[in-house]
Amino acid sequence: MNTDAAGAPRQKTETGAITLADFQQLIRTMYFEKDVARGVEGTFMWLMEEIGELASALRSGTREQQMLEFADVIAWLTTIANVSGVDLTEAVRQKYGSGCPGCNGLVCVCPDSGKP
Repeated sequence: MNTDAAGAPRQKTETGAITLADFQQLIRTMYFEKDVARGVEGTFMWLMEEIGELASALRSGTREQQMLEFADVIAWLTTIANVSGVDLTEAVRQKYGSGCPGCNGLVCVCPDSGKP
């Protein structure tokens, strides 16, 4: 069994699908103490930096660079949810679980001039 730097057992994630809840728990397990110490404001700044890096990767990066930056953005967003006590699965389910929040359709028919 692999162990982390502190000697605690390290669980490997399975290859294949990972749920949003699994990912949120994984990020919580790995980083929660550091994240709480940094706070929402400091974590938000890291998220904004990663969004900038994603923009650069989308503009001129390789597919691999784009994938890594998408993963970083999701990780930092998940960190903010953890620090704020937000269950991302429940948030997504409430907002999008019944379809588009604007028109309620499973295929959005909202006018292009507005959100979403």
